[in-house]
Amino acid sequence: MLTEKSMTPVRENFSDYVADLQLHMSLQARNLVPSLGQAEEGRDRLLRETQEVVEKMLSRQVG
Repeated sequence: MLTEKSMTPVRENFSDYVADLQLHMSLQARNLVPSLGQAEEGRDRLLRETQEVVEKMLSRQVG
């Protein structure tokens, strides 16, 4: 029969496991989400590419 006293090490081990898992997941999430600087660079690049496409389309239109 399991007693409260015999379950204590199991709970502590499980708590340690959960804490380690949460740390691992937060570190992995940091690697998956671009930093604010990278997001701004991507936005600037997208804006520049969109402007190029629009300018090409406008320059090829027959007036």
